[in-house]
Parts: sequence; structure tokens; C-alpha cells
Amino acid sequence: MTDSQPQPLAPMPQGERRLLYILGGIQLTHIVDFMIMMPIGPLLSRDLGVATHQFGLLVSSYTFAAAIAGLLCAMFIDHFERKRLLLTLYALFALATLACALAPNYTGLLIARAIAGAFGGVLGAMVSTVVGDQIPPERRGRAGGYIAASFSLATVAGVPLGLWLANHTPVLGWRAPFVFVALMSMLLGVTAYKWLHPKANLDQALQPDDLSKPEGIWLGAWRRIRDTLADPVHRWATLFICLIMFSAFSVIPFITIYATGTVKFPETLLPVMYLVGGTCTLLSSRWIGKLTDRIGKRKSFLIFAPLAVIPMLITTNLTQVPVWVYMLVSTSFFVLVSARMIPTMALMNGAADPKLRGTFMSLSASFQQAAMGLGAFVTGHIVSTTSAGVMTGYNYAGYIALTATLLALWVSKKVVQRG
Repeated sequence: MTDSQPQPLAPMPQGERRLLYILGGIQLTHIVDFMIMMPIGPLLSRDLGVATHQFGLLVSSYTFAAAIAGLLCAMFIDHFERKRLLLTLYALFALATLACALAPNYTGLLIARAIAGAFGGVLGAMVSTVVGDQIPPERRGRAGGYIAASFSLATVAGVPLGLWLANHTPVLGWRAPFVFVALMSMLLGVTAYKWLHPKANLDQALQPDDLSKPEGIWLGAWRRIRDTLADPVHRWATLFICLIMFSAFSVIPFITIYATGTVKFPETLLPVMYLVGGTCTLLSSRWIGKLTDRIGKRKSFLIFAPLAVIPMLITTNLTQVPVWVYMLVSTSFFVLVSARMIPTMALMNGAADPKLRGTFMSLSASFQQAAMGLGAFVTGHIVSTTSAGVMTGYNYAGYIALTATLLALWVSKKVVQRG
């Protein structure tokens, strides 16, 4: 199947939209949980004495743990009914996020973040797997727009509200956002349990005779991983998404620390920055999803990936500028980095062998999380902060992001679409 010609847009059934609302809500909470670390970086530095490299480790611990969990989940994801596995992981994620709020010190927070990452990262793979299972190829661009909207809502509502709670609940302080995410996850989990219809995928599971033998389960799991990794299309697709995520997360985790310390953007306006950027992304993501379905996934990616590099380079090279200038740059960053993810995820879903979709999405999610963690880890050891709070070396993160994006543009040609 190719996507070189514009495709007529078929209407999206109501049942698919309802499913996407549920999946988007689950995606929303684990994105808020991950993203909230970035804007509360200054609070952690002040209240816990967290240094720049320690903050990078807090971000990386989440993604590295998600990578390990993704590898484990890939062994069994296609052997379990989707709804049960998704809701179980979501409940454990909510508990792990609550543990972040209860962490007594930096070490406790580091451990809790790793546990939350183990469950949150796999949730992202599960959401992508269900989209691939349930949404036909001609509507996956719009489905990606719905899921991408969860990122926008996280920045419009979740992150600003989390920041407001952190700054206006002195009893909790930086712990307040994690309490908020945990409670929201519990509420959405109950809703998903009532609304989400099961999908057994029985034709992809092990036979009952194999399930009765532990060695059969392990052998079948390893065969699925072997078959998934042996597929050259899967390998190219995984490299492709890893380059995209590495480029983004060599820049994203340190944006607020750089903004408040070097650009002198007021810390009190951080919620406004996320609100404006998230609102614009929310408005644009649905349009970009439709455009992706209309002109094709690959063409859409080739348009938005180079455009996303522009605000990345500007963001990492800015010095002190007026507030309105930085708001313009940050909003462009939000919109364009999110825009390139819509065709990226549609290309990933199209590259999957349907028989191995769950295993492939879990493995690729594992590698994605490792790439995200590596990006934050590398930048955390490149940049440094002076006694005046000015961050140096951040411009190199922009050049790293540029290089990774250029490589991703070339690799995208190898990501063959199967359906």
C-alpha cells in the first residue's frame, strides 16, 4: 500500500471516536505525569537542591525504566486481552504516580519516577496498539490527531493546573501535581472500565496447549520477538521513531530551566506559556491529522519534520528576549514538534505486521523510551548552570536535534507501509 496519492476522506464512525476519546484520556494522564517534571524543575532545584545532572537523571529514569518494561511487555502483549492489560497497567501507573507525591527525598523520587515510567511507557505502546487494531489505515491520520490532542490538552490544562497547584498549595508544593495526576487517573480508569469494549485478538494468541506449559509461553514469546526484530521493515521503523524521539528529548526536558534562567522568562508565566502553546497545538492537531490522511503520511512527515527543526534551533540559542518573543517561539515549538508526531505515528502503525502489531509496538516503544532517556541524559551532561542560573551549552542540544532529524528524514524512506 502506498500513500503517494491524496486519499478521499471516509467519515469516522461514532464508535471509533468514542474509543479514541477513552484512549486519549489515558494518554493524557501519563503525558501530564511525564511533562510535569519539566516545569517543576526550578521548584525541585530550590526545594530539594536538585542539580542539573540530577534533574536529567530524574527525566531519564522514567524513560529508561519504560524501555526495560517495554521489552518485558513485548514478550506477552499479544497473549492477553487488550482491555484487561490496559486497565491493569493504568491502575499500577496511578499508584506509582501517587508514590512520587509521597517520596521523602531525591532518591525516593528517583525510584518512584522509574516505577511510574515502567507503567506509563508501556501504556503509550498499548494505546498505539489498540489504535492499530481498531482503526483502518485510511483513518489513522485523524486517529493520530485525536491522540496528539491529548498532548495539547496536557499542556493546555494539565501542566498549567499542576503548576498552579504546586505554587498555591504550600502544604504539598512540588508534590501537588503528582497527587492531581494520580486522582485524575483513578477517575479515568473507572470510566474506561465501564466504556472500553474488550478486544480478544484470539487469532494472535498462543494455543491453549501452549499456555498450559510455562516453557511454551516463553518459547512463543521469544519467537515473536525474534520474528519482529528479524523483519527489516520493523527495524527501519524502530530506528526512525528513535531518531525522532531522541531529537525531541535532547531539547524538551530543559526548556523551562533554560527559559527562566537564561532567557529570563518569568517563572510565574510558565503556566501561560503552556496554556497558549497547548491551545494552539490542540487547534492545529485535528487539522494536521486530516491533512495527513488527505496527502499521505510520508508527504506530511516530509513537510513538518524540517519545519519543527526551526523552533528547536531558535529555542536552544536564544538569549534574553522580551516575553512576547519567547511566547511566539515556544508556541511554534509546541505546534510543530507535535505536528511531526502525527504522521510519524501513522507511519509506524502502517509499518507493523498485523500479526505482530502488539509485540512490535511494545518493542518500538521500549526503544523510543531509551532514545528519549538518552537524549535527556546526553544534554544533561552537556549543559551546565552558573551560580546566576544561566544555562550554558544548550545550543549543542539544538545541533544534536538537527542532526537526528536529518537522519530521520532519510530513514523514513525505508519505512514501508503494509496497511
